[in-house]
Amino acid sequence: MEQVTDHLLAAARKVIAVHINYPSRAAQRGRTPEQPSYFLKPSSSLAHSGSTVERPAGCELLGYEGEIALIIGKPARRVSIEDAWSHVEWVTASNDLGVYDLRYADKGSNLRSKGGDGFTPVGPALIPASDVDPASLRIRTWHNGELVQDDTTEDLLFPFARVVADLSQLLTLEEGDVILTGTPAGASVAQPGDVVEIEVTGGGLGTGRLTTTVTEGTTAFADFGAQPRTDDTQREEAYGSREAAGLPAVVKESVLTPELKKKLESVATATLSSQLRKRGLNNVSIDGLQATRPGRRVVGLARTLRYVPNREDLFKTHGGGFNAQKRAIDSVNEGEILVMEARGEKGTGTVGDILALRAQTRGAAAIITDGGVRDFSAVAELDMPTYFANPHPAVLGRRHIPWDTDITIACGGATVQPGDIIVADSDGILVIPPAIAQELVDECIEQEKEEAFIFEMVKQGNSVDGLYPMNASWRARYEEWVESPEGAQGD
Repeated sequence: MEQVTDHLLAAARKVIAVHINYPSRAAQRGRTPEQPSYFLKPSSSLAHSGSTVERPAGCELLGYEGEIALIIGKPARRVSIEDAWSHVEWVTASNDLGVYDLRYADKGSNLRSKGGDGFTPVGPALIPASDVDPASLRIRTWHNGELVQDDTTEDLLFPFARVVADLSQLLTLEEGDVILTGTPAGASVAQPGDVVEIEVTGGGLGTGRLTTTVTEGTTAFADFGAQPRTDDTQREEAYGSREAAGLPAVVKESVLTPELKKKLESVATATLSSQLRKRGLNNVSIDGLQATRPGRRVVGLARTLRYVPNREDLFKTHGGGFNAQKRAIDSVNEGEILVMEARGEKGTGTVGDILALRAQTRGAAAIITDGGVRDFSAVAELDMPTYFANPHPAVLGRRHIPWDTDITIACGGATVQPGDIIVADSDGILVIPPAIAQELVDECIEQEKEEAFIFEMVKQGNSVDGLYPMNASWRARYEEWVESPEGAQGD
């Protein structure tokens, strides 16, 4: 197995790094990019395994990130995705080190935060790219002997070939250039004296452990440049979570409070619809769908997913891997409802049993799609309701590309925005603007109390004339009824 040499490090004219590429990291960061984005590290940041790296004096947050590094073997300029991997000669391990204390200073370029001497150790061994499947590599990181990162390249947001091809569209990748391909969840902060080890394996081959020891810098920053500074946001980013950074959790109050949810669950969509209509909202029903749990009443906040019509060239870049469909399913939260825009296309499925099960496991209240459902029998067995146009055996790629998430969409003839309140029962599905939900439901409760009185009066043989709607005389009798024990039972 060949080793990383001084000659190889000296041959690197560029070091290019991908910001976010692993689904686990995207979930941790709370954002999933539609396209890869990059930053440059100076070639002087490259170092061998066994090296030391200095945490600059006055800095608190030296972050480590285990990454797979690609080393270009022949120049690549405007290459296709199909041809891109042939331009990669070696695969090895890397540590994308950086000080979060200086992230603010260069507005996203990361030059000072990630460009320090020794901030990109690589090695120790080189795996021939031609001997491995780039979608079947594994990366692991140990911090002081504890395994903290363990992930594979199977479901990357942007497969390696796509990254190489994408970069080559605007710049020439030259022999010896290094591409850092992103880090999975688990990256954190190293203190002076700590040891970080990273290893890449695949196809029965391995790099061995890339070892880096952290030391404490003693030379202060000059007073004419940017000074280290940090805050809780940077601590959370560096450690990966507020909990890991020792920070108190931030409690976000939902517009759908337990009290409001209980009220919405108590009123029928027919009542909600009439009150919405009084406010001039006539196009807020999701129409034409059937349900796996037709008797269930469901209330939740909308998360959204949009499909666009399939186009083969675009499906190659957006249909595979951890695509928008999987990202939406894998990030839906407790009590939320995933609403899909499928353009009313009934000729293929938009969700199947495995992804529906994943949504249920994450606590989703329901899935709503105006397209087809695959594996219908299994989906119907789930406790979580699914609302759909029809069963269909085909996979979504027959007619759809999963395109984007958490945007304004159209579903079943209604516009749905992320954070809208969805209420569904046996009468239908409604979309409620959250700003009016409290006032709306209070008036619905009053309306249903009135209708309970009218129903009772009709049951006793009274005519609906003057009763439905109530005239002044019946209104007075209603007020008396509300104060009676019988009327109070409805409170």
